[in-house]
Amino acid sequence: MSKEILLNPEMIYNWEFKVDARGYRPQEVDKVLDMCSSDYRTYESIVKEQKAQIEALNNEVLILKQKLRNAKANMDLVKNNSSRQVTNIDLLRRISELEKIVYGDREE
Repeated sequence: MSKEILLNPEMIYNWEFKVDARGYRPQEVDKVLDMCSSDYRTYESIVKEQKAQIEALNNEVLILKQKLRNAKANMDLVKNNSSRQVTNIDLLRRISELEKIVYGDREE
């Protein structure tokens, strides 16, 4: 099956069959109908392939969206962790404040 479209709507609409003594020539009508049938099979094949491509691309989009969401979540975690890094100075201050609470001010 070739994927070449033989007819277009204008060609079909403007087609003029030659008239024989008993009407239209059956061979010519059969030829045109065969071409129309072939084109419809080709259209169906093209549509089927494009639907499959669309479905594959939609699935790929969903996967990429999920990866993007995961990456954004990981970025947020990294940002939150990096902005809350505890330094030694922070630890010493906290220890000092806890000692003041536990032992009180013993500057007597």
